[in-house]
Amino acid sequence: MTTTPNTPTGADLTAWDRDHHLHPWEALEDWQNEEYMRVSGARGIHVWDDSGKRYMDGPGGMWCVQIGYGRKEMADAIARQVMDMPYASPWSFTSGPAAELAGRLAAMAPGDLNTVHFTTGGSTAVDTAIRTALFMHEIAGNPDKTIVISREKAYHGSTYLASTVTGKERFKTKFQKADDLVRFLPDVNPYRRPEGMSLEDWCDAKVADLEALIAAEGAGRIAAFIAEPILCSGGVIVPPPGYHRRTAEICCANDILYISDEVVTGFGRLGHWFASEEVFDIVPDMITCAKGLTSGYIPLGACIISDRVMQRMADAGGKEVFYNGYTYAAHPVGCAAALKNIEIMEREDILGHVRRVTPKFQGRMQALQDEFPIVGDARGMGLLGCLECRPDLGQEDYARHLQFGAKLDRACEEMGLLLRPFGNMAVFSPPLVITEAQIDEMFDIMRKGLVKLSRDYDA
Repeated sequence: MTTTPNTPTGADLTAWDRDHHLHPWEALEDWQNEEYMRVSGARGIHVWDDSGKRYMDGPGGMWCVQIGYGRKEMADAIARQVMDMPYASPWSFTSGPAAELAGRLAAMAPGDLNTVHFTTGGSTAVDTAIRTALFMHEIAGNPDKTIVISREKAYHGSTYLASTVTGKERFKTKFQKADDLVRFLPDVNPYRRPEGMSLEDWCDAKVADLEALIAAEGAGRIAAFIAEPILCSGGVIVPPPGYHRRTAEICCANDILYISDEVVTGFGRLGHWFASEEVFDIVPDMITCAKGLTSGYIPLGACIISDRVMQRMADAGGKEVFYNGYTYAAHPVGCAAALKNIEIMEREDILGHVRRVTPKFQGRMQALQDEFPIVGDARGMGLLGCLECRPDLGQEDYARHLQFGAKLDRACEEMGLLLRPFGNMAVFSPPLVITEAQIDEMFDIMRKGLVKLSRDYDA
């Protein structure tokens, strides 16, 4: 038996993490070879590594640190709840924070989305939404409605059902998925539209993709359509104007439930509590959320369900039981953190702040595309952004620059800015409290990183 020292050294921690900690998305060839940056502190929009070097947090944790790091009142709210009631089984009890948060979310959600089923995070919220759709159709006498429509480039999570409806190329893995359950629509990225095609015609073509899929499969076999308002992990893909409203109308006409996955876009990322109605003019049947719900301070997720769906289940279900739940659902500490997070965002008008600084953020990003030939597209909305390397380079050049995102991330990291690399893309979603001066600082570093990358690039 091996014992560990009472006070581990930095070298101990590095070795234990390398030898015993399987990180998400770890390449097996790198297992026990990779050494991750160890972060040791954070305040505002910055994190520090164990050597004391400071970095701007370009990804905002994992799209989630809305109010920034180091909020003492968050720590105090969490500590108070831990002492008052650290856990309550959602099967047997409720708690004040859970009941209050359910009421707050119902008031904040669009339309008639008034029922909150708490989960442990985004993946379990998506699983809940899909299970709810299948359950509703089953008890309503439509057992053949079992197919879920998703989209290429979509990311919905890592649990079995959530990974099944994830359409990113790199997720064609050896992990088993319910492939008979899902159908994928082609890429909706306007950047990929044929040369000379207008956004309006691209939207028509993408809507026609949905209509064609429904016609081919039969509406009587399709249970739900799940869609991120912006395909964030797929590269911050903003569908063409009008796409969401038109696809939602088609789903409604064919008794296909519309699930809006707002795990990233919810809680202020686009300047609103939820983007579905305020930004994209739809009231979905269900919304999934997590991440910014607690600003990453504590894990928590939720599936918010419309009165329409709840009533259909109640009318058809009789004595049927909604067998879905999680040990840590409606966790009192998580709910207390979410309530404090909402309080801070309201008091400091963080939603309004996002709307005010968005023009600066998006303008600085677009300027990089104008300046650097290697940048094919600079896209985003609110405080979401993506820089993509040109895909029209010669094959030899494009192969050299396929790791554009990782190269830009490394160059920026040296200068104190973290990004999130995705192959030939780098994405960023900083904490929502970022100031205009910090936005300038962030893009100044990005610009220097692009200068460095462009030295080996011949336009």
